[in-house]
Amino acid sequence: MLQVGIFGITGYAGYELARWLQRHPQATVAWAVSESNAGSSLAAVVPGPLDLPLLALEDADWGAVDVVFTALPHGVAARTALLAQSHGVRVIDLSADLRLDSAASYQQWYGAAHPDPALLSAPYGLPELNRAALVDAQLIANPGCYPTSVLLGLAPLIAMQAHLDTAPIIVNAASGVSGAGRSLKQNLHFVEANENFSPYNIGHTHRHVGEMEQELGKLAARPLTVIFAPHLLPVQRGILSTMYVQVRQELALADVQRAYGERYAAEPFVRVLPPGQLPTLAHVTYTNQCAIGLTMAQPGLLIVTAAIDNLVKGAAGQAIQNMNVMYGLPETLGLQ
Repeated sequence: MLQVGIFGITGYAGYELARWLQRHPQATVAWAVSESNAGSSLAAVVPGPLDLPLLALEDADWGAVDVVFTALPHGVAARTALLAQSHGVRVIDLSADLRLDSAASYQQWYGAAHPDPALLSAPYGLPELNRAALVDAQLIANPGCYPTSVLLGLAPLIAMQAHLDTAPIIVNAASGVSGAGRSLKQNLHFVEANENFSPYNIGHTHRHVGEMEQELGKLAARPLTVIFAPHLLPVQRGILSTMYVQVRQELALADVQRAYGERYAAEPFVRVLPPGQLPTLAHVTYTNQCAIGLTMAQPGLLIVTAAIDNLVKGAAGQAIQNMNVMYGLPETLGLQ
């Protein structure tokens, strides 16, 4: 039985981790750290059926755990990962601290120096695209929620070399409010978000753009440009990403549909919908699934739609999937 520690359990992603791990047949939560609520209990902070004592960092017993999940803000997570490694404990990091390949890229997108650039050698934890690198890893960078939907949505197309080299990929995406975390912000108040729909950080400014371009560029073996327009959707959870890609004029939808079907045929958490069907949040919420739909708007313009639950496949579920791969367990264990 794997013994697990969770940092940041009172956040949305951390709590989602605890929910799913309660049902995992080969893992159990040994302890949970919440610096802001240390000395209290989980049920007192997050009303619900789950309860654990909440510890301060200095009270964490490193000898009692095999692996920790760091669901912490960027900057803080890297320091915690370093501490875990110094105690010989494996880490799956849900923050942005390990996702980018260079300290310069981290500085560009997060506006701060990276706490320890050596950590940036951690494998990128999107199992469908990088499974081999995750087996027996000591450290895994869990992908961002928006990039998960975009990368799974575009990977088979990029592998076909169907995208026109110089054309930017346009991504229009909407996320439920839980994607912004539990921190208080005016635009997340009920009165501001309810019955509203608002864009933010559009263009080439959102922090996840660097992650998308980095991983898409690896797949394409050349630089790719992503123009990204995220929106705040007035629902609790879920992401729907719509990607507009200029492709070769002669490319037929049937060929794309076949390539996607073949690429994801053996993937338990990716569902390519039949022609004419489009994904919705209802396809994926409360699951670790990604649902993908394909539309040829006109010759040379493909629209790819991908839906995930931002708290599951976009965070906690994918982290558990990574843990399963890390330890050689069945990948679907505890996730179905």
